This record gives sequence, C-alpha cells and structure tokens, in this order.
Amino acid sequence: MKLSFPVISALALGLTLSACSTPSPESLAQNDPWERTNRDVFDFDVRLDHAVARPLAEGYRAVLPEPVRDGIHNALNNLNSPVVLANDVLQGDGDKAVNTTGRLLINSTVGLGGLIDVASKIGIPNHDNDFGITLGKNGIAEGSYLVLPFAGPLPPRDLLGVGVDQAFDPLTYVRFHGKDTWMVVRFGIGVLDLRASNLDSIETIERSSIDFYATTRNLYRQNRNAKINDGRAPSDDLPNL
Repeated sequence: MKLSFPVISALALGLTLSACSTPSPESLAQNDPWERTNRDVFDFDVRLDHAVARPLAEGYRAVLPEPVRDGIHNALNNLNSPVVLANDVLQGDGDKAVNTTGRLLINSTVGLGGLIDVASKIGIPNHDNDFGITLGKNGIAEGSYLVLPFAGPLPPRDLLGVGVDQAFDPLTYVRFHGKDTWMVVRFGIGVLDLRASNLDSIETIERSSIDFYATTRNLYRQNRNAKINDGRAPSDDLPNL
C-alpha cells in the first residue's frame, strides 16, 4: 500500500464505480452503494488469495520459525514508526507520540534495528495509527465502502490515508542505491507478514460465515471505528482485514 500507482489507479476505479452501480436499500443501509461491483472485486480478491497469497503465507510460516517471523514483524513495525508518530502528533496525542518516539529510539538501537521489540518488554507497547484514523478522529466520514483489486477493503477516507502515509514515510524521500528493489521487497514481505499473521483467523471466518463478503465488510468497519473511537472491537481476535 505504499506504492503511488495503485493508489492513483484505485481513485480512478472508485470514480468509475460511483457512475455505474445501482444501490439497493439494503446496500445503502450498510454504507455500501457499490455492493454489486464490490462483491465481484471481492470474489476476485478471494480467488487470488486462495491461488497465491494464502499458499505463499503458509509456506512462509512453514519455512521460517516463529522467532524469525517475529523479528521480521518487529522490524516492519519499527520501519513504520515515523508514520505512526506523525499521526500521533496530528491527533494531538502527546502520550502516544512520546511512546512511539521511545519505541523507535529503543528498538532501533538496543533492539538491533527493530528486530527485537525491547520497548514492549519494558512496558512501552506498540499501537497502530494512520492518516485514515486521523481523518476519522477529525470527523471525516469514511465514504462509501469500497473493495479494490489486490488491496481489499479501502473506503475513500482510508484510501486517501494510504497516500498521505506514504508522504510521512522518510524512505519515500531518501535516495540510495537499490532503493526500488528495497521498497518492493519491503512491500512484499509486509504483505506476507500480514497474511501469515491472519491465516488461522481468516480461515475460521471464511469457513463459518454464511456471507463471507458481508462478514468481512462488518469486521473491517468495526475495526476501523474502534481505532478511531479509541474503543475496543467486539473481539480481540478480529483480523486486520
């Protein structure tokens, strides 16, 4: 989600969808006026996941032992800390900003570049934050629910947030030899890490859901609203869809 071309393409797709979908009363009640097209895209994403993403994630989890996967996950979180910090500051949350700064300094040094989450071990836990949450905290509505090819659920507010968060990432501006390769590898490992982390929970939801699309939509919106409202989602085990 840190690539600018998919963001631009997604915006164009969103405008196209708004012109060609006819919402039903049920769709409007779920803030999903593009439900028919969203379901088609969702089905494509699920087929792609079953054919590519899930097998790769299963292989990733089978080949790499858990401590190694944890180290990669920690390093990815550490690389994302400047984005989290920028949003902590924009939201005027001084406590979280101090915690994020502390985590970045401690994990980047004592934690060997973030591979070891030393900060959590000494009582400075990790937290997520992004510009979509910042917009939500400032009263910006999510917009109509939107599912994108290869990206999954990404309503307009969160889609804009992805683009702004890219601007908050210092690596967007740093120039070094092999940067393009580094960014692609970082993105790919991030996708693998996220999918592997949610293998069991997503499989359970898919297997037990009468309507997998509707369940995914509800869980996504619940999670986002919980983060915006600083509240708890109905279950601690909700995947990061």
